[in-house]
Formats: sequence, structure tokens, C-alpha cells
Amino acid sequence: MKVDVEKSFVTPLPVFIIATYSPEGIPNAMNAAWVGQVGRDMISISLGNHPSTENIKRNRAFTVSYATKKYTAECDYVGIVSFNKEPEKLKKAGFTVTPSRKVNAPIIDQLPVAIECEVVDIMQEYGETRVTAKIVGMVADDSVLTVGKVDLTKLQPIMYDSSSKTYRLIGENVGGAWNAGKRFM
Repeated sequence: MKVDVEKSFVTPLPVFIIATYSPEGIPNAMNAAWVGQVGRDMISISLGNHPSTENIKRNRAFTVSYATKKYTAECDYVGIVSFNKEPEKLKKAGFTVTPSRKVNAPIIDQLPVAIECEVVDIMQEYGETRVTAKIVGMVADDSVLTVGKVDLTKLQPIMYDSSSKTYRLIGENVGGAWNAGKRFM
């Protein structure tokens, strides 16, 4: 029997680390789970009032790195500490950065996959800032590649479980997309 549940949720929510530059050129990063893909080459992010949000508005560019199991604590830290209170939070977390070659934003060296984005649209609605961006590049460490493609088993990306406020490892492969259902054909 199904019963009413107190709080609704949508899952999985990938944990992404959004990296930007401040007006002074200082790298900043924040943890964001409200990100979705729009078509093949666009993403949409819902952001609150953060220094990173202002940086995105100003620079019209950012990078998005997948948070990984290995760096769960570091990725959580950059999400719970504001740049306004700790401008050196990336350094404190042990992260170093390299400038993106495609957009005006930093790439976090320790996180193995980064998506380079240019802002297409910024909307204010429901008290949030929704940013839509075009993916103009993606870089990955060869350690997470299999035959030139990102291998999630090697990457070990984490997801945010909003129902229990925990991070979870994305799990095993359970079937081929556009293949598992063929048995009903």
C-alpha cells in the first residue's frame, strides 16, 4: 500500500562544482546540485544568492566539474563555506586551478572532468537565478577515460540525495539504454 510522504524529492541530483573568477580574478567554487542537461550541448543551473552567481552574471562564463567520491569532503566544504567569509576556500580545501582555454573561468585540477560553459540566458524566477549555458568544451583526465570516453566507474561521481541529505555514489550499470526494453518488442 502506498502512503503519503511528508516531503517530495527528485533524484538523482548530480553534485557539480561550479567554478568562476571574482572581479579581482580570484578563483571561487561552489557546490550545486540543481543542474540539468538541456539537449546535447546546454545545461541549466538554479542558483541562489551567492558570490558565484554574481561572478557568472558578470563573466558570462563558468566551469562545472563532477564531484567525486575521492573528493567528497572537499566538494562539500566549498558548498558550505561562502567566498565572502573565506576567499581562500579553494586553497583551504586543497584544490588548485588552471585557467580554462575556452572560457573565462578556472578548472579545478583535482576533479577529473570539467565542462566549460558560456552563458546564454539568465532568468530570475521564484527567488532563484536560473542560468542556461552552452557547453563549449569538456576536459578530462586520461585516468577516467575508457576508449576516449568518460567511464563513470573510474570517475566515481557522487549524487546528492535530498531525501536524506547525504551524498551517494552513482551505482552499477543495470542495463543498456535503448536496449534493455527490446525484450518486449
